[in-house]
Amino acid sequence: MKTIWSDLIQRIIFISLTGFGLLGNIILFVRHVYTFIMGPENKNIDVILIHLAFVNTIIVYCIGVRNIVTIFYIRNFLGDVGCKTIVYLERVARGLSICTTCLLSVVQAVIISPRATIWRKLKPQTAWHVLAFLLLFWIFNSLISSNLLHYITAGRSMNRSEVGMFTGYCYMLPSRHTVKWPFLSLMTLRDVIFQGLMGWSSGSMVLHLYRHHKTVLYLYSSRSTNNCRPEIRATQRVLTLMTCFLIFYLADFIFSLYTGSTVTNDFTIPNMKALLVLSYAGLSPFVLIIWDVHIAKTCCVP
Repeated sequence: MKTIWSDLIQRIIFISLTGFGLLGNIILFVRHVYTFIMGPENKNIDVILIHLAFVNTIIVYCIGVRNIVTIFYIRNFLGDVGCKTIVYLERVARGLSICTTCLLSVVQAVIISPRATIWRKLKPQTAWHVLAFLLLFWIFNSLISSNLLHYITAGRSMNRSEVGMFTGYCYMLPSRHTVKWPFLSLMTLRDVIFQGLMGWSSGSMVLHLYRHHKTVLYLYSSRSTNNCRPEIRATQRVLTLMTCFLIFYLADFIFSLYTGSTVTNDFTIPNMKALLVLSYAGLSPFVLIIWDVHIAKTCCVP
């Protein structure tokens, strides 16, 4: 009975997160495509958010398909090619989500930095500059995840004597240490560098908002106007997204290190890891959408 209820709750959670995640990211994608086409400025931020919504959609779809196939015991749905494609795209998209979120944070920090600072020179001048960064992210993350194409296989293709790490219907076969550790080291280095940059840019934005708040206290009569400046609204929204990101991805980073260094048939940890990634990818667009609605209502108050 306990197992039945556990399976039922797991199915409801994964289906709900998958459905809401796809809906939220599609809404965010369409909204920023519209503002990119029709809006007069902030094209760089729109491009980054469009890409982030697209990448998160890939994550939600891949994790959702893989886990729904697993928890509903659907057999012969994904062959070896299907497993390799789903798991590889999920891993690449996870890395792209980290890199894109970092780029969003850094660009927003540069936008609100004082004009006299050297960091203003790092601001992308056009959307093409942002696209160049995103292309580099795709190449880099595609390369450091390429080992999965060889070691991922469908569960039904495994021999009984083989031991693999369960990843939801699909299995990761054990790899040689000379192959595993270089890729794991690159993944770790990527996460440390980009999360470090996010920490720096988030701290910079918090400091700027603190200074802005002190200025508002001295200029109380213009408080409403200052709080509704576009760069302040955008900064508050990005900081909210950074908080969600750090909560989910720091936990995911720990699980990734564990699952990358061990091979086990235990599906509890991979399921927890999938739930963490799916939660961020599925819920983050609603954080942005709700924050936009809250700011719009606040700024409409005279």
